[in-house]
Formats: sequence, structure tokens, C-alpha cells
Amino acid sequence: MAVDVISSPIPFEDYFSLDDSECEQRIIEAKQALGEDLVILGHHYQRNEVFRHADYSGDSLKLSRNAASSDARYIVFCGVHFMAEVADILSRPDQIAILPDMAAGCSMADMANRINVDKAWQEMSAVFDPDTLVTPITYINSAADLKSFCGKHGGIVCTSTNAPHVLDWAFSQREKILFFPDQHLGRNTGFKMGIPLEEMVVWDFDKPMGGLTPEALKNAKMILWKGFCSVHQMFQPVQIDNFLKKYPETKVISHPECSFEVCQKSHYVGSTEYIVRTIAESEPGTRWLVGTELNLVNRLHEQFSAEGKSVHFMSPTVCMCSTMFRVDPQHLLWVLENLLEGHVVNQVSVEPDTAAQAKLALQRMLDLPI
Repeated sequence: MAVDVISSPIPFEDYFSLDDSECEQRIIEAKQALGEDLVILGHHYQRNEVFRHADYSGDSLKLSRNAASSDARYIVFCGVHFMAEVADILSRPDQIAILPDMAAGCSMADMANRINVDKAWQEMSAVFDPDTLVTPITYINSAADLKSFCGKHGGIVCTSTNAPHVLDWAFSQREKILFFPDQHLGRNTGFKMGIPLEEMVVWDFDKPMGGLTPEALKNAKMILWKGFCSVHQMFQPVQIDNFLKKYPETKVISHPECSFEVCQKSHYVGSTEYIVRTIAESEPGTRWLVGTELNLVNRLHEQFSAEGKSVHFMSPTVCMCSTMFRVDPQHLLWVLENLLEGHVVNQVSVEPDTAAQAKLALQRMLDLPI
């Protein structure tokens, strides 16, 4: 079937006037009609009304592998922009990556851009040759041009699942690491691997030389970009302390995008896949305090309540990924029904030269053991 790529906003009245049940039924019918031409990938942080329609669900690493191995013509990524970029980079030329709402971005990814990273690399060259001494690592929560930067400079991509393996690989290449955009994942992973905090410095991209002295750069094993996740920064050590006073038997599990202090007070630290697996494999009647996005925590609470497991959200404040939340059933239905009519809306396509370099960095990651 021939398709044409169009650029148009979602017809608000046609879709947002639908009630939930009709919207859901039309999504199911569109999926059935598209058949094997379509695969829907859903990140753990998606709202349930969208998550239930995913053919594959998981964290960024798992979904990256799903995108790379998919035979479908259309890869609809219910997540955020950088995830759809990864799907486009790893898929075949005849496949099309689609993001239901192009406004679904990532505030963490926005904290590191190619201009500032190029500038940092150049400024480091006043102290040492970074291409000889520094392996750049970008968290998968970053734009394609930063993955391309890593591909160009002998670097690699990581996820919260495989970060320790990626750091091992990086240190086998060169003696230092530049880690962006999330300082917390870098710090928590490095510390767990035995790197002292004093050998990790934070590069403040708003300051000349990152706000660091030449001596600090020379002594550092890890140079951490001053970036963070707006969701995970909401979790605080005092929230753990207060909860444990009330329920001392609680097991605390946190995502490594949380602060160092929160992760140090947690019994378990790991990716969303790790969090799901750990709670699933725990004994019936276990109580959990979870430091990650609200949609996932609520889903775990519902999923395991029949086993007597109590799953609690760490923050007393409602804290969900607002950009991930932008992908709603109405946008999903809109892109699917356009595909049925031979139209592609919201295609995500990475420029070929950028994609080629980014794929090098992504493939280095995918070639490592999980």
C-alpha cells in the first residue's frame, strides 16, 4: 500500500469528542486492520489507556531491541521523541517510525544539546586531548545528534539497565568518561563500581570550562553533565525516613536517576525493568516504597495487590512524566486511522549522516552483554 507523509494537526473535535470506550474500540479495530504492518511499542511510564495497546512494553533498552528486530512496516512508539528517533535509526530504510504526539519530549534530554557538548569537548582540549583520554557516554534519554557525537568520538550509548557494562567498556577504551545528560545515573553507577565521589566532577554547561579548574578535570575519572530528570528529582531522603518510621518492614526500591542520597537509602536500585522484576519476584505480603514515575507505580500496585503486596509511590506529591503523558489514546487513534487511509502523520526521521554516526554508538551498546 502506497503512503504519503503529511503534516497536519490532529482534528480536535473529531477525536477529543470521543468517549473513552469508543476511542478504545476504534484503536483495537485499526490495529486489527493494519495487522502485521504495525507494531506499537509502549514505555513503562505510559498512561494505562495507551499502555494496554502496546505489542511490546518495557524500558528503553528492551524497546530499542524491539525496534531493531521488528518486521513491521510502521513502528508507532508510545513514548517520547528520543525513543522514536532510536526506532528510526535502528530500523530498516523501508520502515517508518511514528510518534503519536510530536510534543512528547524529555526535559532531561533538553539539558544537553550538541552545541554545548561540542563546546565542552573543545574546552577540555585546553587541559588534555579528550579524543585520547575521554570516552563520551550519552544516556539513551538524549537527542540523536548527541548519540552521533558519541559515535564520532569513539563513544557509546547506555541505558539504566546496562550502564555498569557500558562504563566497564568505556574505561577499557580510555581513562576518563564524559557522561551526559543525567548526572545522577552516572554518579550512582560509578560509585557502585567503586569510583570515589571525589573523582567525579559536575560539568556546568552554563559556566566557562564547566565551572571546573584544570586540576579538577585532570584528577577526575568521571565528568558528569549537570542534567537531571524532573520526575526523579522530586524524591527526597526524608520521604524514605518518614515512610520507614511508619512501616519499618518496607523495602525501598529506586531508579538510578534519583539522587545519590535517595539511592544510598534504598535497598534496591535499578531500571524500570529491574523494579518490575524485583517486585514481581518478591514474597507475597511484601510492602514496597518505589522511587520512579507514578504511572508505573500505580500499575504495579494494581498488578500485585492480589498477592497482598503493597506498592507505594515515594513522593507525597503527584509526580508523573508530563511529556510522556502527552501521548494519549486520541493521538494514537489518529495516527492509526491515518495509516489505514494511506497517510503517515508524525513521522520521526533522523537525518542520514546523523543517523549513521548515532547507529555506531547504539550498536556498540547493543553488542555488549546485558
